[in-house]
Amino acid sequence: MAIVQLREVAQARSGDKGSSSDITLFAPNAQLYEVFKEQVTAKRVEEHFTGIVEGQVFRYEVPNVLALKFLCKEALGGNAASTLRLDNLGKCFGGNLLRMKVEVPDDLLSKCK
Repeated sequence: MAIVQLREVAQARSGDKGSSSDITLFAPNAQLYEVFKEQVTAKRVEEHFTGIVEGQVFRYEVPNVLALKFLCKEALGGNAASTLRLDNLGKCFGGNLLRMKVEVPDDLLSKCK
């Protein structure tokens, strides 16, 4: 098993929904999608964004595109037009999530390089 940052084995996209940040994490294959489902939980994402996300984190599985979608409530300090946060549209949340570490079996890791 290797411990890697998600950025080494995944892609992410993020944006805003009012005062919430919407993050989608994409797996490159079904085996890694299973690893992500096990390890990238709403609780872990909430802990990862401690001090940034003030509300609850919800996770939705989107298996047809091998993705996990996270809705981070109260993450932007208001909506895009009223917040004083530098990232008022939540675009940095995807890159930030990709810094989270996960354990990946060595055979799966070699398929990603």
